[in-house]
Amino acid sequence: MVDDQMIRHLLRGLPVFADELPIFDVDDAPASPVALFMVWLKAAIEAGVPEPHAMTLSTADVAGRPSSRVLICKDVDADGRWYFATNSASRKGRELSANGHAALNFYWPRQGRQIRVRGPVQTTGPERSGADFLARSPSSRAEALVGRQSEILADPGELATAVAEAQARLADAPGLVAKDWTLYAVSAEEVEFWQADRERCHIRLQYVRADASWARHRLWP
Repeated sequence: MVDDQMIRHLLRGLPVFADELPIFDVDDAPASPVALFMVWLKAAIEAGVPEPHAMTLSTADVAGRPSSRVLICKDVDADGRWYFATNSASRKGRELSANGHAALNFYWPRQGRQIRVRGPVQTTGPERSGADFLARSPSSRAEALVGRQSEILADPGELATAVAEAQARLADAPGLVAKDWTLYAVSAEEVEFWQADRERCHIRLQYVRADASWARHRLWP
């Protein structure tokens, strides 16, 4: 039986921002959010943050009902596009087809930092999608070749059989690319950098795309 008070007590007793927090001087922030993203990413890597390239992707269906999941950021370019790849026939792929906007969130608790990205999503074409697929590990390519992501799995043995068949196909044709594998790009309209403060005076710096440049705003915590 679930004890509501016990769960609430457990959650409220967990430490928040236990590690030493870095300093964020917004006056020294670069004009481009991509430049600041790279500064923060390199700092996270140097600090030993686990999987700093992992991010939450949030999408919504035609009724506006959201869903989210964690995946890997594949690239970021100077024009403010954040890249990820997935099967276009998956739930997130279908939602992106119906509602072509998404939000990304990087969270590095050891440093008390978040980076939030929001904007329209475009596919990058078969050539770049295929290159991304072929750069994946053999096991990842086999799993992606199976497809059927998010469908109900009634028999785990069926999955093992399908993966073995996909591995055999890849052994016969190493250049084979899953037909629905797609590299997507989120063209950021807004990017927010959030730095935690133990006194809860969190520092928030928002970049908003303004034609070929970016407007910057300090936000209330």
